[in-house]
Amino acid sequence: MPRAGLTRDRVVEEAAVMADEVGLSQLTLAALAVRVGVRQPSLYKHIESMAGLRRSISLEAKTQLGDVLGRAAVGRSGGDAIRAMSAAYRSWAFAHPARYEASQWVPAPGDAEDELISLRAVQIIADVLVAYDLHGDDAIDAIRALRSMLHGFVSLEASGSFGLDVDIDRSFERLVRGFVGALAGWGEPSEVVDGVQKQ
Repeated sequence: MPRAGLTRDRVVEEAAVMADEVGLSQLTLAALAVRVGVRQPSLYKHIESMAGLRRSISLEAKTQLGDVLGRAAVGRSGGDAIRAMSAAYRSWAFAHPARYEASQWVPAPGDAEDELISLRAVQIIADVLVAYDLHGDDAIDAIRALRSMLHGFVSLEASGSFGLDVDIDRSFERLVRGFVGALAGWGEPSEVVDGVQKQ
């Protein structure tokens, strides 16, 4: 029996939940139709195609990740905000593996809506970095470094690559603490000549 009140948003949410359970590559319209209680052709009243559904999942995932980072940063600044955002990022990524994967997809050329949504999380990070008085290329470098650090750690942890019997939480906390410490002297890189640092 068709599920009452089925909407496009509901279809996308169910698809995202299903993808988290089985993986994005295993998500099919046939299985989704069974999940929401309709025949597969009826899904096309709410979505245009599988490609369109995957885009919608990505947009929703990027929005959710931005919300998570924004909530974590509220009422905090500087290192406290970065530590809170980093912990929230990691937790959300593990709770929603498929959505996390989709949140990393690059917008298609000319997709203004996706570009705008994709920039939200980046802007939240940029706003937090204001406390370090970083501007221009220095700010961009710091944003890229934080994103790379978090994505790299989360991806390696999710794939089981941290096999040594050492507390992973401690490693993550030290990584973030090290990044926060590095921000204090970020600015332009110092010149190193013959192993000696020149300011």
